[in-house]
Amino acid sequence: MQVFDQKKDLIPFLSSHKDENRSVGLVPTMGALHQGHLSLVRAALDQNDVVVVSIFVNPTQFDKKDDLKKYPRNLDEDLALLNDIDKDIVVFAPSVNEIYNGKVQSESYQFDGLDQVMEGKFREGHFDGVGTIVGLLLAAVSPDKAYFGEKDFQQLQIIKKMVQLKGLPYEIVPCPIEREPHGLAMSSRNERLSQTTRNEAGFIYKTLQAAKSKFGTESANHIVDWVNDQFVKNEVLELEYFEISDEETLTPVSEKQTYKKYRAFIAVYAEGVRLIDNLRLN
Repeated sequence: MQVFDQKKDLIPFLSSHKDENRSVGLVPTMGALHQGHLSLVRAALDQNDVVVVSIFVNPTQFDKKDDLKKYPRNLDEDLALLNDIDKDIVVFAPSVNEIYNGKVQSESYQFDGLDQVMEGKFREGHFDGVGTIVGLLLAAVSPDKAYFGEKDFQQLQIIKKMVQLKGLPYEIVPCPIEREPHGLAMSSRNERLSQTTRNEAGFIYKTLQAAKSKFGTESANHIVDWVNDQFVKNEVLELEYFEISDEETLTPVSEKQTYKKYRAFIAVYAEGVRLIDNLRLN
């Protein structure tokens, strides 16, 4: 396995493969890898000759310093997991200084309103940080395809918008959500939960499934009220938001239209850990 921590070494290595017309796939991660990340890696391996997995905890997308400090990090474990999948995976694990060249600051973006709702409303500056780091990683790796999980669906739509607005030549590939046996969407943050709370957090997915079953016959407003009531009764989980939105524009639905796709989005706190999830409703 090739592990790089500097762009000056990574770029010529990848250029030699591109000169031989070998396709390159990128899987950007913040480490603390789990089966959700590994499903992205496997998809990239299926579709590309060379796969780069970046491991970088990006400081500019954290709106709370304590959350950044507590984010799990274990590069050796991450490398072992990747090596078990394919020994030819290329890893890019740069330092903060290598990425930001001594100036840790986000670029300012206009995402046509995609960043003004849900996560953007509750996490100031988050998507500027996401756009900045993804742009820097795409520039460093210059992949044919980059892979992102649908768990962070709003992030996925924003990255697609950034690529479109900048006219970048990269294909953004969405990948399905991987779930734990009780339904909780896989996330590195899950490791911070006690096992009891981790099991209880399966309630999030059960609620999304119930919302989906109601969507065919009940109004969006009624479903939102119902979900809020369910979490009021739950003594372990604290609901931050639940919204039903247009999948493309991410605007909250006022009146359902048959030709549009809708998705339910949710953010919940459990033991101080923030968990997000989503589910297509139609």
